[in-house]
Amino acid sequence: MPTKPLDRLMFVQGGLCFFCKQPLPKAEESVEHLLASSNGGSNNDENCVACCKSVNALLGSMSLKEKFQVVLNQKGQFKCPNGAGSAKTATPSKAPPTAVPQAKPKAQPKALAAAKTKDDKLAFVVANLKQRGNSKPRTLKTLTSTVTSLYPKGVSKAELASLLQQLQSTGKVIVKENKVTYAL
Repeated sequence: MPTKPLDRLMFVQGGLCFFCKQPLPKAEESVEHLLASSNGGSNNDENCVACCKSVNALLGSMSLKEKFQVVLNQKGQFKCPNGAGSAKTATPSKAPPTAVPQAKPKAQPKALAAAKTKDDKLAFVVANLKQRGNSKPRTLKTLTSTVTSLYPKGVSKAELASLLQQLQSTGKVIVKENKVTYAL
């Protein structure tokens, strides 16, 4: 009986997140492509690791070079953005983001925990969408789940609706018949 890729990765990684080495709950498991699929990366196990959904959302479709830049900017320390892990020593093979790509300082939002005001949250979402390049969500449903995944400790339905409304009212996102286009 063949196993699913995510199950294989979790087995090989001992049930731990590739980045923070903390136990990874089933509900948080996701596959991160080291070389993003949108950048030509394959689905084979050599290019994939299991990690939490929030790390996967932050890495998005960054290039391998951008991921290495994130690693270098971490200076060997990793704090899981979902709050599950404590600081760990990173090795060059790990890509531990705590913010949207540090290679673009102007777009660097405050840490998740510090993004408390509406403006901070909107700036964080916009920066994340910009760093996704051509891999931005194309449907309202996918955009909604993407924004939700950026806040692993939860975001209320009212806050989520407000963020989506702000994206539209500022003209950064255009929604027509559940299809999303961007003017970032």
